[in-house]
Amino acid sequence: MQPRLPPHLAPHLRRFRPPSEIEQTDAVSDAALSGSSFNAFFPESQAGFERVYTQEKDGFVEAKLKQDGVEVAKLAISDTISTPAAAQKFANVTETIAGYPSMTIGSKQTALLVNDRFQVKVISVDDSFTANDRNLWLQKFDLNGLSELR
Repeated sequence: MQPRLPPHLAPHLRRFRPPSEIEQTDAVSDAALSGSSFNAFFPESQAGFERVYTQEKDGFVEAKLKQDGVEVAKLAISDTISTPAAAQKFANVTETIAGYPSMTIGSKQTALLVNDRFQVKVISVDDSFTANDRNLWLQKFDLNGLSELR
């Protein structure tokens, strides 16, 4: 028979899961490329838009896209070798951008997959940054150069 929990502790302990049940989503494969290896494939700052890198770690790099000083989107490249489920989501998609399988995720994100490994994503932060804007900015990445990475 299991001991009864005092009522005031029960809500806190419901959130506990044994280590065997915890997903290992933060684990990065040793084969993941360093985030800095992706920087060269990001679009450059251009008239009215500024790219500002905000996060870089093994397998991932992210930048803010600012328009006239206001953040309108996030740009990201991730190495899905650590998260194969992310790449598998593209297996049956029929849409493409610049010849690469693409998908819309919710109402604010558009992603594509390069070389069955590298996910390139544009996330709207401001409502003025539309799905069409996300598609255009995905095409500004050096996708062909990224496809040469191994």
